[in-house]
Amino acid sequence: MEISLIKNKASKQLLWIGIGSIVMFFAGLTSAYIVRKAEGNWLEFDMPLWFTISTICVIASSATLWFALQNIKENKSATIFLIATLAIGLTFTFSQVQGWDDLVAKGVYLTGEGSNPSGSFIYVISLAHLLHLIGGLIALTITTLKSKLNHYSKDNYLGIELISIYWHFIGLLWLYLFLFFSYS
Repeated sequence: MEISLIKNKASKQLLWIGIGSIVMFFAGLTSAYIVRKAEGNWLEFDMPLWFTISTICVIASSATLWFALQNIKENKSATIFLIATLAIGLTFTFSQVQGWDDLVAKGVYLTGEGSNPSGSFIYVISLAHLLHLIGGLIALTITTLKSKLNHYSKDNYLGIELISIYWHFIGLLWLYLFLFFSYS
């Protein structure tokens, strides 16, 4: 039992260190955005509606993952809520790609002729976030498969707890980025 507690504590500490690194990465990107915007030659445009849909997906997926964690703590199956979270996460991914398509339709490009630093920052930062979310989708898929195979119980749910911490963090990060882009 003591080895299990040490493993749990170490796993959570490593996750928080990783989250701290991600926070620093995005702090650097959003700081660069602010500095570059102050230099001028900045194209103003509205965020695509698809990014709002992404935000709704983030909130919904956090709710389903919260229910998964509550279920396993009550020794009930978490699988259906994990599958729902996975589906909503894939919908988030789809909505991000659709948002980029909308930006292109508005004449906002990543690079090349007609591009502007404001658009380039939106693409780079949202893509960086999406890559971190894809890492979460991979971990969530593994956790879902383990749940389906009954690897978790009310006494052993570290995997669900770790993905919950990471997923909620990635969700909060998107909320920050969405509000940052919308109001800066």
